[in-house]
Amino acid sequence: MVTKYDVFEFMYSKGSIIQPKEVATYFKKLDKDYKFIYRLMTDLAEMKQVSKSEHGFEVIRNKKNDLLYQMIQFCVSNKINYNELLDENITAFISKGFLKKNFGINDFDIHPRTYSKYVNILAKNGLLIIISRKPLIGIIPYNSFLKNLVAYFSHKVLVVKHKENEYFSEIERELKKFNRLKDRNAIVYRKIIDEFEISFIHHSLTLEGNPITLPDTIKLLRDYIVPKNLSVESIEEVKNYQKAMQKMLQDALNNMPLTKNAITSYHYLAMQHRDDIAGKIRDLPVYIKGKPYFKVAKVEEIEPKLNILIKKYNEFRVKKNTLTKILDFVAYFHNEFQQIHPFEDGNSRTTRLITFHLLRTQGVPIFDIPLGLLEQYLDSTKGAKKRNDNSLNQVLQLIILYNLKTINERLS
Repeated sequence: MVTKYDVFEFMYSKGSIIQPKEVATYFKKLDKDYKFIYRLMTDLAEMKQVSKSEHGFEVIRNKKNDLLYQMIQFCVSNKINYNELLDENITAFISKGFLKKNFGINDFDIHPRTYSKYVNILAKNGLLIIISRKPLIGIIPYNSFLKNLVAYFSHKVLVVKHKENEYFSEIERELKKFNRLKDRNAIVYRKIIDEFEISFIHHSLTLEGNPITLPDTIKLLRDYIVPKNLSVESIEEVKNYQKAMQKMLQDALNNMPLTKNAITSYHYLAMQHRDDIAGKIRDLPVYIKGKPYFKVAKVEEIEPKLNILIKKYNEFRVKKNTLTKILDFVAYFHNEFQQIHPFEDGNSRTTRLITFHLLRTQGVPIFDIPLGLLEQYLDSTKGAKKRNDNSLNQVLQLIILYNLKTINERLS
């Protein structure tokens, strides 16, 4: 059924005076549905989102309506049903969730079914991390989209600083479950990997400024339909990153070690649209745009630092490591490689690939960074004003837990 937000999105995109009949035609509604569409447009006028005149209806341009459109577009880009989230009650739930590190039903004065509904809506879109199902406990990661969503409905946006938690016991419990389930459901597991792969490619390249949406990423990589509204370079960037990820996944499956050659190979595949730099260690200084505090290695430091990092990796990989030691080393490895910054461009996307490789060869399956944690991940890596491996460790724990919970629930 068409909603007022569907109509608002169409009218905002249209950007001109419009008649209800044109809206009805766009949504393929029959003449008998004209009154319903007209009522929705009248409701929007009462909400001060559109204006009504003798000439028709037109969107009112102001900060609040611009924000609404931006949130809708964010949802469309990430294949989220915005009609589920643009609701005063669920935003009140999110507002309260921001105040808690971990929360359960006793933290909310709502019916258990409503609580479960809100948790599941947010979780399926990667905007909530489920810690346990019985009892149903979750975390709502703070990010700009949820902050704007809460503020739009005039709820308080308060985030309480909590002590850092460790989720090793939950991860270990889910790992045992995963190892039991994956071989029993090989076909389902393969399907899950394919879905995660496309989602990760979209999320990873979104962090690098690629404008492709998740629906278009699916069409391009699964259905081989090329989007018409993107540049050739943006499309090639997506296709090339898929090649690099598939090579990484195969190498990890075969337990191949990370070597300098393997790393440059991933970069070469990911950056083939830039054949001048693909797979080549840089020989000139670089700076991170907008991040003057993020210091990278000087040209003459790259090879020595890279050799030391790979040496430490080789020493690590031959040991029998606990989950705690794995996460400690992975956080160090990720940040160290990113700060060495061995390539002219494409360092962060390569860092994510080799980090995933490292985790998977240590028996920790990770395929994606959920949408709700992208900002925290970025803020704990190249977005951090000061390097903090422990902060990244915390985010990685939640990323891993999200991956395991999602996979295990699908396999069960």
